[in-house]
Amino acid sequence: MSDLTQLLSALRRPRLLIRAARFGQSDYNRNRDLRRLIQTPVAPSPEAALRRLLEAEAEAETSRRSGEAAYNLIRHIELLIAMMAEARLLPQPRSPLQG
Repeated sequence: MSDLTQLLSALRRPRLLIRAARFGQSDYNRNRDLRRLIQTPVAPSPEAALRRLLEAEAEAETSRRSGEAAYNLIRHIELLIAMMAEARLLPQPRSPLQG
């Protein structure tokens, strides 16, 4: 299991946020959404995108937990959507039986 996969599996977020993110995945467009969410002209590799998304989501989570007035729920959900979608694009580890 890669370090990114371990980080993702360790995340604990409110059920409602996760459900909203799962629901929104059908509208995810990697080229459009990554440019906006992580301010990049071209969509990076899934690994690079996921690292930047994890950082941005951690900031959103800190803002949510501290009750900051500047907390943006929509952006937080969009970050979670992108994280879920990018995680699906990560290379799958090969099992010993695959050779």
